[in-house]
Amino acid sequence: QVQLVESGGGLVQAGGSLRLSCAASGRTFSNYAMGWFRQAPGKEREFVASISKSGSIIKYADSVKGRFTISRDNAKNTVYLQMNSLKAEDTAVYYCAAARDTIVVVTTSSNVGYWGQGTQVTVSS
Repeated sequence: QVQLVESGGGLVQAGGSLRLSCAASGRTFSNYAMGWFRQAPGKEREFVASISKSGSIIKYADSVKGRFTISRDNAKNTVYLQMNSLKAEDTAVYYCAAARDTIVVVTTSSNVGYWGQGTQVTVSS
């Protein structure tokens, strides 16, 4: 089992920044590709960003490309999501995700093995 705990969400004005963190425990963190997903009210959960086990492969949703940065620190068992130039449409619950075994990058919910509990991000316009 892998336990994931997100932090760093909150309320921010449009144009502002937030940094989300996800601390992992339970199994060897560096064995898992990691990702961030989000779910806005009334919408399906969607992919935001993903990073491979070593950090050498990174992918972003088109909607956040150039504004968000995903990174990981395997020594600290933590994955981060730096969010800049936030927009009202970024408002959602953000979920940290650990991929199922053998997945190189996790970009769909079907490839997620473990979910965090989520952290709310609200961007006021």
